[in-house]
Parts: sequence; C-alpha cells; structure tokens
Amino acid sequence: MQNFNFKNATEIVFGKDQIASKLHAAVSQFGDNVLLVYGGGSIKRSGLYDQVKELLADLNVVELAGIDPNPRVESVAAGQALTKDHAIDVVLAIGGGSVIDAAKVIASAKYYDGDVWDLVLDPTLRYGIKQLPVVDILTLAATGTEMNKGSVISNMETKQKIGTYGPNTPAVSFLDPTLTYSVSTWQTAAGSFDIFSHLVEQYFDREPNNDVTAGLIEGIMRTVIKWAPVAIAQPENYDARANLMWASTMALNGLVGLGNANGWSVHPMEHELSAYYDITHGAGLAILTPRWMEFCLNADTEAKFAAFGRNVWHLAGEDSQVARDAIQATYDWIKELGLPTTLGGVDINEDTNFEAMANHAVNLKNLTETGYVSLNAADVVDLYRKSMTTEGFE
Repeated sequence: MQNFNFKNATEIVFGKDQIASKLHAAVSQFGDNVLLVYGGGSIKRSGLYDQVKELLADLNVVELAGIDPNPRVESVAAGQALTKDHAIDVVLAIGGGSVIDAAKVIASAKYYDGDVWDLVLDPTLRYGIKQLPVVDILTLAATGTEMNKGSVISNMETKQKIGTYGPNTPAVSFLDPTLTYSVSTWQTAAGSFDIFSHLVEQYFDREPNNDVTAGLIEGIMRTVIKWAPVAIAQPENYDARANLMWASTMALNGLVGLGNANGWSVHPMEHELSAYYDITHGAGLAILTPRWMEFCLNADTEAKFAAFGRNVWHLAGEDSQVARDAIQATYDWIKELGLPTTLGGVDINEDTNFEAMANHAVNLKNLTETGYVSLNAADVVDLYRKSMTTEGFE
C-alpha cells in the first residue's frame, strides 16, 4: 500500500426534506452575495428553482444559467465576470456534475485576472489564489464532484476536455435522492456507468494487497449493479436512487483510491471522444471499458480480473475462465442498462480523428508509464477501432 494523506472537508447533508430547513444557513454563513449556477430548465420544471429563490429571498442572488453537459470554458469565463462584477461571496450550484464542475472553477476564477482556461491547463495556479466557497444541490448521481476537488472543462474550439483540480472540495453538498426521480432513463444509465467506471479505474491498480480499498470498491460496484436497473425500471424508487447517489459520492471522494499506485486510462481516452464528438461521458465510458479490459487481461493481471469476477459478479471456476467471463458480464450489464456498446451507437462511424485523439490522451496522462497496463498511441487507436464493432463479445 502506497503512502497517503487524506482530508475531505465537505459537509454532506443527505436525504429528503432537508433543503428547506438547512440551505439558507449553509449559504448565508459565507455572505449575502450569491452566484446561482445551473443548467437548463429542469430545476424550474421541478419547482426546485422557485424553492431555492424563496429560501434565499433576503440574499443578493445573481444567476448564471445554461451550463452545458461537458461544461464549456465560456461558461466559466461568464461566471468569472459575474463574481467580480457583483462581489460574490459564495457560489451555489444546482445540478449534476457539469454544473458543479463549472462552479468549482468559477470559484477560483474570481481571484484570477487572466484567461480562465489557464486554470484548467495549469491547476497549480489555483493553489496560489483564494477560492470562493461552493455549496451545491446535486440533481444527478454520476460524477462524485459533490465531494471532491476535481472538475472537467471543455474547450470545443481547441477540441480539449481536460480535468483540473483546486485546493478545496465543496463546503456543503445537499444530496436529496428525490431530486433524481425525474432523471431520464438515458441519464440514469449513463450516470450509473460513470459511477461504475470511477470504481473500475481505481480497482484495477498495480499496488498489491491493498485489500481495504479493493473491498470497499467491490461493495460499491455490487451496489451499482443491483440498483441501477431498479432505478431505470422504477424511477421513483427511493432506495434505488439513494444507493446510486451515495455510491456516486463514495466512488470519487478520494476514499477508495487511497494507497493506489497507478493512474487512470479509460477516462483520458473517453475525454477525447467527448471533446471531438460532444457525446455523453458515461456512454463513452461504457463503450470503451470492456475493450480496455480485454486489452489489459494477461498473465500478470488475470488474478485481479478473476477476483473482480468472483467478488463483484459472483462467478465461479478457474481464474482464466472467470476473468474472461467477468469482462463479458460487464458488457452484458451495459447492454441491460440500454447503453450503446459500439461507437456507432453514439454516431461515431469513421476514424478520421482517432490518431490525434490517441496521441493527446497518451501524452496528457502519460499512459505508457501510468496506466494499469501500458498504453501507447497505437494501442489507443486500436481500442477506438475495436469499439466500432461487437467483435469479441457475445
């Protein structure tokens, strides 16, 4: 097990009927001037927007609406201007991962006078400046951004989708599973696989005998596998939505990655798909993950894949067979969720950009050195191409 330091200062307010009694105090403790950040019209249709505005009626609330999925650097720049023009004290983000990701970078941008894209390209800049506190109300279980320091921001002009980190996690996160009842079947499925992918990236690690981490991940994986189909079939099943919401938070609040050795591989590859084709992140991950697993399975990794099969998918048999069957079980579950299993399912039917995408993914994260199994650009191109067919899967 590797050395680590761990601290997460986010206050979690979990469950239904807590926003009415606790939101005002959570926001106003930081000041009267609030930047309210949100996406489209869903929070207005649900009544959440009106509830929040009424609860904060005595505060000075400035709004930044229209945060896109795969949040754009232009939205962050707009937020930067508002924080400066209105002397904002606190950012309140209402939405899923995209909204909260943007809010966290906006919280840094108030204290930065340059181009906000600098803060994405060079996260160390954020550690040398002050940060606004962020309070969020989560409406989609997927990314775990509600309890971590990360954000992923897109620059469609340069075809870049890049993760950046700041010094702080959100100050307070409201997790009310009932707010996810109206999430569509598609977003529920994609969000569930996003959670699962975060776990996969941390589970398949070169550090031996990190049993606490592995056991935690296996338990959360089983939770997502169990409850995602229930949430799809019964959108207002509280237990399903609650388990997925907490699984999302636990999967990426830093806890289950402690003591690990290597970096992530599938996310950098998928970020290229989203940057070039603006697809749903969870869907891209679902397409790539089984192919990456196939690539990684070898004599050195077989035991880990066999443990994955036994402890997560409840498979039995010899290691070699269980390892292969575990990859097939993952693929079959993706199909069960109704997610696409090929790039054609997200309208990517040609390979024109694959080489540029592969080079950027490998170089950005040094996948040749840091991946669970070493990946060079040619390997990534091959994985993209294999993801255009169902070959190798039943």
